Amino acid sequence: MQRRIILGSAAAATAATLATPALSQGRIEWRMITIWPRNLPGPGVAAQRCADRIGQLSGGRLTVRLFAAGEVVPAPGAFDAVAAGTADLYHGVPSFWISKSPGIGFFGSFPFGMTAYERQAWMMHGGGTAMYDEIYARFGIKPFIVGDSGPQWLGWFRRELRSIEDFRGLRLRTAGLGGEMFRRAGASVVTLPAGEIFSALQSGTIDAAEFLGPFSDAPLGLHQVAKNFYFPGVQEPSSAEEIGINMARWNALPDDLKRIVRYCAMSLHEETTTEYDSNHPRVLADLVARHGVIVREAPRDLLIALGTSAGDMMREFRAHQDPLVKRIADSYAEFRNRSAAYMMQSYGANFLARQLPINWG
Repeated sequence: MQRRIILGSAAAATAATLATPALSQGRIEWRMITIWPRNLPGPGVAAQRCADRIGQLSGGRLTVRLFAAGEVVPAPGAFDAVAAGTADLYHGVPSFWISKSPGIGFFGSFPFGMTAYERQAWMMHGGGTAMYDEIYARFGIKPFIVGDSGPQWLGWFRRELRSIEDFRGLRLRTAGLGGEMFRRAGASVVTLPAGEIFSALQSGTIDAAEFLGPFSDAPLGLHQVAKNFYFPGVQEPSSAEEIGINMARWNALPDDLKRIVRYCAMSLHEETTTEYDSNHPRVLADLVARHGVIVREAPRDLLIALGTSAGDMMREFRAHQDPLVKRIADSYAEFRNRSAAYMMQSYGANFLARQLPINWG
């Protein structure tokens, strides 16, 4: 798929048209802004699916009109636009909002932290959702997790990495708490929205970039200018997608429509997460076979340095001066550490068993 297909063109939308939800004979229309190019495979499509499903499940009583990144506000401005009531809701990722509070980042991912399934278990059964609501309420937003793109890749690099020395000083596009880990390990971190990554990599403004994974990275064309694709993406063992709803708009909904939005988010998480899991391996095989991409494992000394930085960050958050950030970090770390051994004995052990020299199928 060509980049021009997914980037699209900006619509002539203004803040004035978004400030108040449309009402017609008891029907409500919300305006959703996103941080994605329109119809970008993965998150762009998932955002449209979310908008459509709310309308379908509500029987048209609550409809959602989608505006892609840059059509109303630049991608980094989505959170503030919804908080201010300029738009009704956004579709994005928590990692984009950590400047508001580092505690927000835990609900998207933490370096060397939990996978999508572990994080969702923590949120649904370990108290995470209550803290998620609490920290977003500070900004007048009601959040819901609506999917996860799974473990990220370390990224696309123009040059091969032989040791941590090759990593230090690189200009690397990334975001979130993983970006802070990279910075501490010596990279120069640059945060760019999806639609700007290719041109920055092509021009040499950046030396490397990580975005989501093969399924969403390939349409951006990153493999055309950086052939070295590194794993594991320890900066984001998971990467949650979310919607954030203006709190006044949320509170104004009748209870049955609130339930529809809530269960819509739960169904979208399963569908979107498994869509990534299904498509990442298919697209990766194509990138290698048809486009000359070289899959490489990150040097061990680099991974150790990154892990050391991640550990330092976690200890700092567990001693944070903001009691809510400390409570989030404590809860996240305790759930992750409790889960770690079992996940290796269950999922991890089965993955390793697949590598045995057996004839299966």
